[in-house]
Amino acid sequence: MIIFGVDPGFGILGYGVLSVSGNSFQHVSHGTIQTEKQQNIALRLKVLYEELSNVIDNFKPSEIAMEKLFFSRNITTAISVGEARGIVLLLAAQRNIPVFEYTPHEIKKAVTGSGKASKKDVQQMIKILLNLKELPKPDDAADGLAIAWCHCAVRNITRRFS
Repeated sequence: MIIFGVDPGFGILGYGVLSVSGNSFQHVSHGTIQTEKQQNIALRLKVLYEELSNVIDNFKPSEIAMEKLFFSRNITTAISVGEARGIVLLLAAQRNIPVFEYTPHEIKKAVTGSGKASKKDVQQMIKILLNLKELPKPDDAADGLAIAWCHCAVRNITRRFS
């Protein structure tokens, strides 16, 4: 089973791909999709849609995990992240892929054991948990892996108790 984790962003969208077999999670890929600040909003959304569509079609995930949008002080950022989330949700719906959402606190807790962990702590734990040779970079891609890891962990716990 392939789990696709998404850290939704308008300027940079991070993703992480894990393969799950029983209780074993393996790193498949991670990366980012970036849009140009100079481009108009419609074109940036089109770029996100097309590039993310290609990535999803390439990895063919069984499930998508995404960070929940939480209210930000910067309303402009919150709106643009919401637009990026809409692209992810649309692509998932078009492919009948279920989407699961987690708060930043839940993700940090699943990966590090602490909901107050720093980004660096999350990166370091993802490196250890997935046996990576170096820290996953950039932060957005590391977050995509962390979101995928969180979903895998929650999925395994849920499966054990059902």
